[in-house]
Amino acid sequence: MLANFERFETYFIMASIKAFTFGPFQENTYIVYDSTKECVIFDPGCFGDKEKNELSAYIDDNNLKPVKLINTHGHIDHVAANKYVADKYKLGVEINEKDLFLLQNVEKTARMYGLYVEPSPDPTTFLNEGDVIKFGNTTLDILFTPGHSPGSLCFVDKADKNIIGGDVLFMGSIGRSDLPGGDFDTLIKSIREKLFTLPDDYTVYSGHGPKTSIGFEKKSNPFLQ
Repeated sequence: MLANFERFETYFIMASIKAFTFGPFQENTYIVYDSTKECVIFDPGCFGDKEKNELSAYIDDNNLKPVKLINTHGHIDHVAANKYVADKYKLGVEINEKDLFLLQNVEKTARMYGLYVEPSPDPTTFLNEGDVIKFGNTTLDILFTPGHSPGSLCFVDKADKNIIGGDVLFMGSIGRSDLPGGDFDTLIKSIREKLFTLPDDYTVYSGHGPKTSIGFEKKSNPFLQ
């Protein structure tokens, strides 16, 4: 009976991850939630009312309670709907301080692409490696993984072996390092010394494209051989 109970408890506390692909940059926005219905919204990249409504409809239809708004980094495609989410759910923006300049220039960056986004609210919380995100029954550890941007962060759910990875590591590729504040050598070091120290069976939910695994990228990613 004890073994069965333990299996039930493990299943009960598992976090779920819902992915949306939004905007002209085809960015992946994630909602992470568990059986308590508390959820964290990562990188809301919605452009326009249709995409914003799609995000909110999922939250409403599943009776979720957003408790945190987190940006893995400050690029426009990952923060485009920060103001919408912050206002609608009364949440503060959480990000690493090194990406504050990106966040504060998002409206100007949008104009360079011929786009419009509302300016993001200033952060209420600066996140750093060693901090822990707790909501519901879920715990996420933070890794500082700069290179794509100066303040890129990854969020690791050790219980479920999942990583919300932003634009650090993609299936068969890596994040760009030629944008302001990026650096190729720093990015490679972040992947090798932070992500590749995790077990092979950890799943990486990337900021663009399909999910992948640490083991698959160790073996086959051409940038890391």
